[in-house]
Parts: sequence; structure tokens; C-alpha cells
Amino acid sequence: MNFSWWFAKKIGFGKTNKNNLSTSIIRIGQLAVAIGIMVALITVSTGIGARKGIKQKLADFNGHITIKPYNSNQSFNSDSLTLRQDFYPEFKQVPEITHIQAIATKSGIIRTVDNFSGVVLKGVGTDFDTLRFKPYLIKGKFPKIYHDSLSDEVAVPQKIANEMHFDVDSSFVIYFISDTGKPLYRRYKISGIFKTDIKDFDDIYIIGDIKQVQRLNQWNNNTVGSFELFAKDIEKLDEVAQKVNDQIDFSLFAQSANSTFSQINDWISVFDTNIFVVLFIMMVVVAINMIMVLLILILERTHSIGLLKTMGATNWRIRKIFIYYALFIMIPGLLVGNFIGISLLLVQKFFKFIKLPAENYYLSYAPVYLDVFQILLLNLAALLISAMVLTLPSWLISKITPNQAMKIKE
Repeated sequence: MNFSWWFAKKIGFGKTNKNNLSTSIIRIGQLAVAIGIMVALITVSTGIGARKGIKQKLADFNGHITIKPYNSNQSFNSDSLTLRQDFYPEFKQVPEITHIQAIATKSGIIRTVDNFSGVVLKGVGTDFDTLRFKPYLIKGKFPKIYHDSLSDEVAVPQKIANEMHFDVDSSFVIYFISDTGKPLYRRYKISGIFKTDIKDFDDIYIIGDIKQVQRLNQWNNNTVGSFELFAKDIEKLDEVAQKVNDQIDFSLFAQSANSTFSQINDWISVFDTNIFVVLFIMMVVVAINMIMVLLILILERTHSIGLLKTMGATNWRIRKIFIYYALFIMIPGLLVGNFIGISLLLVQKFFKFIKLPAENYYLSYAPVYLDVFQILLLNLAALLISAMVLTLPSWLISKITPNQAMKIKE
């Protein structure tokens, strides 16, 4: 049996520390560890949760990867391409792609008696993933899309519905401009109202039947504006987009959501910096507290150190005893910190009591991402960093001689 481990466990979990001077210091150290691991858990879980939540919203509404004509214009009106592609409806050459849907867009203006609003009609077909969109519906249902007949149902953002005083089952007219410059108008009925908290979507996009856009543009049923692709891993979109580009025709171009919304993704990357800064500060605070605890324990047990040296224990063996001892002191703090931190995160995950201003954060509440591996890694990192840092104050043990220890005791 490892003597240092056994001896440290005896003094760490024994009853010799009750009602002595170091008890208060030990409790302070444990409290610092509990607060440190709790803050670290909350920071990492909410930071990663926010990053994933925003990326998921951007991708769910606009596709993880978009395939357009290579010379596509930058307007809201889609260019045309044929639906007959080797990669549609299944992209077998790139197994990371799980779903493909065809869409087309057309810009127009909603006008009522006392208000008007510029909008973009996003036409979708029967291949549209309604389950992915369902979480954003706050009222009503998704428009019914048929294979052979034209649907006049649309889903509108809550912002537009409020501004134009619309509700489910309301009808309105959108004015379009044809390629010849001739004005066109179409009447639509609202089947559902949605909210994504992404300003770029909630301000202008209305979702309806792709055949409406095809008819407005005088396209046939095999002509669409672009394809939206969905991948297995949202964190690897750029890599998958490159694979897609390698497989599609040279006249087409695949762009990931990271590139499409580069400004938002640059802002999201700030989360990683914030997480690192908070973790660094908390680890420093915990390390300093544990160093102070270890120094006090060494000074308090100077006599014991002298006795161990007299019995032949080496400096390194005694140092390991106190390093193990300090780590054992951390265990109650880690347990309490994990319990409180995970409990708070679970409450937030299921009840969403902490709200966020969606116009600033693209989210209406603080999201939570919990991962067992992530939690274990944080705890292991706290123990390893503390163990390495504690080797420095334990060096003081090598300066204590048996004679000095006995004099101090006397």
C-alpha cells in the first residue's frame, strides 16, 4: 500500500481535525472549491448552450449548408436551377448530410389600410422538415403543402403579425413585381405564427408553398431557387460544405451557415473567450485558496513532520502526504459545488427562469448544455491543476528539520 496515500487518508478523513485551529481554514478552502466548480459548470454549460442554440436556430431556418447557382445574385429573389440533381433527394456521396429540401424566395410588400411591410416569401415543398421548424411555432400550425395543388396558407413571424394586426386565420395581400415589371398580387391565409428570435428572419420572412413562387416567376415544377442541406454535426459545417462542393457541379456553390452568417458567428466566438477567462480566474482563485490551506496545515503539523523525518521518511514522501491531504480536503467542496451547480442548471434547463433580451442575444432564455464527459473533465482538471500547484508550497517541508520541529513543539 502507498504509505503517503494511506497516511493522508487517515488524517484527512479521521477525527483528528475536529475543533482545532485549522478547521475554519479548511472550511474556507472547501467553500472556495465549491464556488469555483459551481461557477465553472454554469459558465461552460450556459456558454456552450448559447453557442449551440444560436447556431442551431440559424441552421434550422436557413439550412446547415445552402446550394445555390455559382453566379447567384445577392437579392432576396432566388435564381433558378433545376430540381433534377444527382444529390437530390439523397446526397449519397456525402454521408454527413441527413436531409435535403428545395426552396425558393420572392420579395414583396404587404399592405393594409394603415400599414405596410416589406417581406420575403420563402416557398417550401413537401420535402420541408416541419419537425425541425415546429419548436418555433408559437401559435397555429405549419402551412399545408400539397404535391399537386396550390396552397395559399402561410406562416408569418410574430413581429410582422403584431405590426400588421394579424392573427391565425387572418388573410392579407402581398404585392410582387414580375420580371417584366408588371405588378402582381396574391392573397394568403395565415395558418401559423412563429418566432425564432433571429432578427434577420423575424423581420421579413414568410413561409408558404414553393409552387406560389414558381407561379410568380413563371417556372415549371422542376425549377427551384436553392437547396438547403442538413448535417449530422453542426460543429463541422465548414468541413462538410467543402465535401459538398467537391461533389456538385461547377455551376453550383455550397455555403455553410457559418459563412452565410459570418458576423453572427464571429459574435458567437466571443463565448469561447469568455468561458476561458472565467475558467482561468476561478482556477486561480481555487489554487490560491488551496495553497493557503496547505501552508497552514504544514505549519500546524510541523511536529508531525519532524517525527516522520526522524522515522526515516523522505522529504518527497512527506510532501506527497500533504498534497494528498489537501486534495482530500477538496473532495467535499467538489461534491457540494457539483450538486448545487448541476441542480441550478437542471432547473434552468426545464423551467427557463432566467430570461434574455432576444434582440441582443438571439435567445429568449439562457440555454443549458449538460454533458457528463464535460462535467467529469472539469472536475478532473480542478484536481490535476491543484495537485501541480500544491507541489510548490509543499517544498517548505524540505526546509523543516527534526531539531527545529521538536523545538517548536516544546
